[in-house]
Amino acid sequence: MRVEARLATVGAVRPGCGTFSERVHGSYMRFPSDLPSCGWPVVVLFRVRRFACGQRSCPRRTFVEQADGLTCRYGQVTERQRLSVAELGLALAGRAGARMAALLGIRASRSTLLRCVMDLPDTAVGIPEAVGVDDFALRWGHVYGTVIINAVTHQVLDLLPDRDAATLAPWLSGHPQIGVTCRDRASAYADAARAAAPQAMQVADRYHLWANLVSAVEKTVVDHRQCLHTLPTPLPEADPQWETPDRAPCPAEPTGKMAERRCLHHALVHDLLGQGMSERAVARHLGWSRHTVRRYARAARWQDMMKGPPRQRASILDPYRSYLERR
Repeated sequence: MRVEARLATVGAVRPGCGTFSERVHGSYMRFPSDLPSCGWPVVVLFRVRRFACGQRSCPRRTFVEQADGLTCRYGQVTERQRLSVAELGLALAGRAGARMAALLGIRASRSTLLRCVMDLPDTAVGIPEAVGVDDFALRWGHVYGTVIINAVTHQVLDLLPDRDAATLAPWLSGHPQIGVTCRDRASAYADAARAAAPQAMQVADRYHLWANLVSAVEKTVVDHRQCLHTLPTPLPEADPQWETPDRAPCPAEPTGKMAERRCLHHALVHDLLGQGMSERAVARHLGWSRHTVRRYARAARWQDMMKGPPRQRASILDPYRSYLERR
């Protein structure tokens, strides 16, 4: 997909001397690529004009107009595609960002993504009021540096080439507004903060507090490890006394019209069966179904015909349930 565009302005501002020029020296076409649209690549056919500068003191004789927000000098992509590629680089870095860009229809290699990230301006860190100072290894066991971060925003402020007080002191002197210095127990950092930032209160961060506590506890345990052999042998726990669960109370006799009717029907069916009648003959005589007559005939008591609350199934843990709940 191609989109043609051109600027309708009369002139442009000279980048060398900052004056306005309307002398058109010529024009040519630029083809910056834009973000894909519906999966189709987009190319902008942009005709730009070259202006001539009449100021003899200006170091540039000619210059090309730029569309703010669309192109930049020597750029082969639009500004919004460049910013999109930079955001992919910030989120996914090189190789993963390149794979995601290919899925989105953007042609960008991992080197392009990293270059766009490096071209982004540094964010303003503001004026730090509390800083954290700690060392880091450039080469473990050989070369170390110092990292200074904003203790409030957790942004890196500066990196120093070593971890000496002579290097940290000038940096602290250049920031007299610092009120809190968060450091480890290194004497070099303490001397630098005491000499260059006497107004700042020196505190220890949480990591070093925990690290020092763990180190102290470990050293104490090692020094007194012989005391572990003099501890009394713990006695085995006595076997628990099992408790027999109480028997459930006997349910009360059912009452009501349904109970009276079931009692009457149960007695009637068993009376007819006692006279020598079969279940089929009793069902025909009473006008009931054989299934209903069979239920009354097989019930030893009329109370068995009443539907009570659902009974819980017995479990092998029932004798020990109270002990388990107490434990």
